[in-house]
Amino acid sequence: MTTDVASHRKPKQYPLAGNTARTAATLALAGVATATALDGTGNATPPPTKDQVKARVGQYYREAEVATERYNGVREKADRARSALDGLQDEAARRTERLTAARNALGSFATAQYREGGLPPAVRLLLSSSPDRYLERASLADRAGSLQTVALTRVRSELRGVEQVRTTAAARLAELKDEQAALARHKRTVEAKLDDARRLLNRLTAEERAEFHGGGAAAEAPAGGAERGTAASTVPLGDRAGRSVSHGGAQAPTERAARAVAFAYSALGKPYVWGATGPSGFDCSGLTQAAWRSAGVSLPRTTYTQINAGRRIGRSQLAPGDLVFFYSGVSHVGLYIGGGKMIHAPHPGAPVRVAPVDQMPFAGAARPV
Repeated sequence: MTTDVASHRKPKQYPLAGNTARTAATLALAGVATATALDGTGNATPPPTKDQVKARVGQYYREAEVATERYNGVREKADRARSALDGLQDEAARRTERLTAARNALGSFATAQYREGGLPPAVRLLLSSSPDRYLERASLADRAGSLQTVALTRVRSELRGVEQVRTTAAARLAELKDEQAALARHKRTVEAKLDDARRLLNRLTAEERAEFHGGGAAAEAPAGGAERGTAASTVPLGDRAGRSVSHGGAQAPTERAARAVAFAYSALGKPYVWGATGPSGFDCSGLTQAAWRSAGVSLPRTTYTQINAGRRIGRSQLAPGDLVFFYSGVSHVGLYIGGGKMIHAPHPGAPVRVAPVDQMPFAGAARPV
């Protein structure tokens, strides 16, 4: 009986210590959270709405465009560094050839002196069978000595030149490597932003994606019935006074501006390709650069340098061919064509098109010529 009573006694309860109690409570809460999640009854964050997806995608595209313009700027610097390095390498090769020639000349003088035996002039005069001939040869030797001095000076000069060019080239090479590393960083940033945008867009239906990429004014054909992308559309029009007129009929300030507008019309429908300047695709600043290049005007590569490439103008002064910039960081640019519209390369998935200037926050304008 005693054994039976003892076997039915309740075990002694020990209160949980502080840390042990907290750990147990944490595990209990975690278990409840897990069970709730598995049951599907938790307060999970609802998926973003269609409008929220579009807003986020737009934000990713703007961030990608900022990174793209930085990439373009760094690539321009890298191209300059590479070109300078190539020039320095060519100069180093030329200077090395001249150094070799100077050393050979100096070597020939040293060889001739060695063959003479290095005898003092008085001894060579006594031993000479023809003093007159000796004096004549001595005079020639003096002149050879001064030529030897000139040759030595030339060797030293060429050697200093080669070393200087090599030092400069090494600095340019280091600069180029830094720019290439920066290029890679900006490229990764652009691609990451575009991947984020692509993942969000995949949540939309095909119709919703098409609606997003087709936002803004649709591509329009040039006035007068000219077809998009034809060679004829690159020819500027003119009025009776000989002034340049853009495709839309608005007066361009110069013939070059009209040619830039004509080029932009010819690019309608071509895809947005970040970092591209044509001919098959463009990013925003690549399009404006290519348009003005077709008119014989060289613009810098990026939005934030293009805005300072010409004369700054107010919005009320806009004329066809002017560059119009958007957002506080001046990260987007289009080519004004008149009537409150521009041609621009919007973003991936949206080809070069006509759009209203009011579509984005206006940041400024510039007239290249």
